[in-house]
Amino acid sequence: MDPLLVAGIGFALMLGLIALHVPIGIAMGFVGVTGFGLVVGWGPALSLLATEPAATLTNLNLAVIPLFMLMGNLAAAAGLANDVYNIAHAFIGHRKGGLATATILGCGGFGAVCGSGVATTATFGRVALPEMLERNYKPSLATGSIAAGGTLGIIVPPSTIIVLYAILTEQFVVELFTAALIPAILGVVLYIAAVRGTMMIDPDAGAEIEKLPMKERFAALRKGWGVVVLSVVVLGGIYSGIFTVNEAAAVGVVVAFLFLVARHGFNVKELTDVLVQASATTAMIYIMVFGATIFSYFMAITDAPSIIVNGIAALDLPPMGVIMALLVLYIFLGAFFDEVAAMIITLPFVIPVVQHLGFDLVWWGIINVIVIEIGMITPPIGINVMVLNAMRRDITLQTIYKGIMPFFLADMVRLAILVAFPVLTLWLPKVLL
Repeated sequence: MDPLLVAGIGFALMLGLIALHVPIGIAMGFVGVTGFGLVVGWGPALSLLATEPAATLTNLNLAVIPLFMLMGNLAAAAGLANDVYNIAHAFIGHRKGGLATATILGCGGFGAVCGSGVATTATFGRVALPEMLERNYKPSLATGSIAAGGTLGIIVPPSTIIVLYAILTEQFVVELFTAALIPAILGVVLYIAAVRGTMMIDPDAGAEIEKLPMKERFAALRKGWGVVVLSVVVLGGIYSGIFTVNEAAAVGVVVAFLFLVARHGFNVKELTDVLVQASATTAMIYIMVFGATIFSYFMAITDAPSIIVNGIAALDLPPMGVIMALLVLYIFLGAFFDEVAAMIITLPFVIPVVQHLGFDLVWWGIINVIVIEIGMITPPIGINVMVLNAMRRDITLQTIYKGIMPFFLADMVRLAILVAFPVLTLWLPKVLL
């Protein structure tokens, strides 16, 4: 049978299993083992099923993922998300649309200690949404700013998905973290511009609130020192070379744990809940990595990636035209899958194409994350939109989708800028590393 046909059947079967609600990692692993067994033999396939999970579990580079997940959950339980939001609220909340802007800034700040887009969205759905609705903000602007701001959790370092991309493509994770800084700042600036644009079009979207006295502002600032400390310890330790990424993550867990104990005492139930949440998310990611690794072996023996690369070369398309097609694909996938799944499913096919076209894998990694961000708020699904709708059933999906449109346009502007000017992504790593 034609190798490309074998690969196509395997990919279609995998998508079919996912559509039947089989977990993505299991679907990829099942298709990978079955396909490898049919092509090479069942002995090597079963051996692959045993060795690859063991290799993944003993991979020290992957250890950073559960550590960052645990740090983010401990930070959320300690109330650090509330602190960073309250600081922004205190200083700019009184302006027109100020609470929406504070939400964007809060999401960006919390992303520096969280690393997850869905977790950031859920956290600010609890912290910021009631506050905005109580202050007569329109539900569309309130939910739109949270859903869009939540996507910053996967681009602001330390990001779990950036770590995963670095490991799977054998890139230097600190270089990717550094490359993400300017795109992350650009995202925050454009989101704030989207809030201002919304207020210009619809002045009633966000009401003005009372200006807090300077004493209360500085009280909020003093209370929020924990986020600064945790961010400086983790990111400062990484960029200064004091810690490796794994060491910084481990130290971050300890610091976040100390904040939790200092604020809430040693609450066994609360700590157990944090451990359960972090373990469940980590297990999901590891299973996806197991499945993706096995599926990649199956793709490799069919030689599908090389055939696809050669086929694209034969079409004589301009390299940027191929990149544009890939961006559309990722936005579509991001609308249906969570951020980790959207990336893992496509890496075996996409990375060879990007390398063949001569693009930098660090640049592509950041672009990859940004288009997945866009997919997280893109109809017909958009996982961040689903999270908010599940939290507030009284706010319709149509309302949330209406609210995210200005931020979607801001994301498209950011994507266009970063694709047109790769130097914005690659300049900082060259200067600092």
